[in-house]
Amino acid sequence: MANAKGQGVKGDLLVVLRHGPHGTSWLREGLDAALVAAAFGRRVTLLFMGEGVTALVPGQKSGPLGQKGTSPTLEMLEMYDIDTLLVEADALARFGLQAEDLMLSATAVEASELSVLATTHSLVLTF
Repeated sequence: MANAKGQGVKGDLLVVLRHGPHGTSWLREGLDAALVAAAFGRRVTLLFMGEGVTALVPGQKSGPLGQKGTSPTLEMLEMYDIDTLLVEADALARFGLQAEDLMLSATAVEASELSVLATTHSLVLTF
């Protein structure tokens, strides 16, 4: 499991989520990949970067074109033992958010720590 400093255990999967909850299917596809990997026994770390941090803002509804919200999927993460959630600190600041404002408990990661995350996970998927 990765800790706040990004130190992971070999065999871990890092899923990087860079897209917001509406407008594309990238966020939903990334979450689906994380859930499937966890169901098959992989230890999954989620990293929300850029617009991806907005997926963790509470109270989201369907998108403008009737896109399903991702809140129900995010609420299922714990059932799949996905409990290491990281958020890019710069993105939080850019959107005027604090880690405490998010619907799920997440650890803010500084830009200098991001490269370490990629090297401490044996597999990285970016959505």
